[in-house]
Amino acid sequence: MFRTLASRQFTRPVLAARANGALHARGAFRQVTTDTPAYKMILTETQGRVAIVTLNRPKALNALCSELFHEINDALLRFDNDSSIGAIVLTGSDRAFAAGADIKEMKDTEFIGNYKNNFLAHWTEQLGRMRKPVVAAVNGYALGGGCELAMMCDIIYAGEKAVFGQPEINLGTIPGAGGTQRLTRAVGKSKAMEMILTGSVNLDAMEAKTYGLVSAVFPPERLVEEAIKTAKKIAAKGAVSVQMAKEAVNQAYELNLSSGLHFERRLFQATFATKDQKEGMDAFAGKRKPNFVHE
Repeated sequence: MFRTLASRQFTRPVLAARANGALHARGAFRQVTTDTPAYKMILTETQGRVAIVTLNRPKALNALCSELFHEINDALLRFDNDSSIGAIVLTGSDRAFAAGADIKEMKDTEFIGNYKNNFLAHWTEQLGRMRKPVVAAVNGYALGGGCELAMMCDIIYAGEKAVFGQPEINLGTIPGAGGTQRLTRAVGKSKAMEMILTGSVNLDAMEAKTYGLVSAVFPPERLVEEAIKTAKKIAAKGAVSVQMAKEAVNQAYELNLSSGLHFERRLFQATFATKDQKEGMDAFAGKRKPNFVHE
């Protein structure tokens, strides 16, 4: 695999990450741009119009902490505002997407401080505001906050050895970053209750697919490659229509059917003000491949 690093400062972290299994063989040219911040807990790279964000706390199995989320949020915001990027892949290592929250960081916090500072809000705010699609590529453990992080993404692909669970009840607490809400919508009330109330019933990759939590399951060594392949397909479409489609699908969780259909119809009508709608339909009528300009 060919690779160029635009700055020497990134050589050592990338080589270390390869040794820890955080980067996967992806069979394509990769770029690390000179304006990329020197993150400590994540790695970022691009392939064409796709950005890849890799969690990189291998010794902690990518346990989620405030510093890690600040870096994730910063990278996602940069890519969301970068017109050269059309979709993002979020992944971890072969052993763990994220094995949960960093309990040592939060165990001694108190209610008043957590409430006044709105603890965990910043864990979810940027992914919830993303206009561009985010594909999660989950290998290994996705437990607690790791499962919640995957569910914040728009599409979830799983490696064959992936494990999803919400074990917070075993620590005397409950999910706090969307587990009770998103998991219930994904797998239904009964299974969500069983998983959350026992803290010991997890879903393997095929069970997660059966319940609709993930879209597809792949061998671990192919997972990130397949996620990037899907992200590239999305990024090749007209960016405005992609963002509108994502917004419309997400509103299905917020609106009743009548309001949702009205919302969808207005966005559909709005696409006719875009250059890509004209190009797409002209290309179809002319039996040629469209050349979208993302306007």
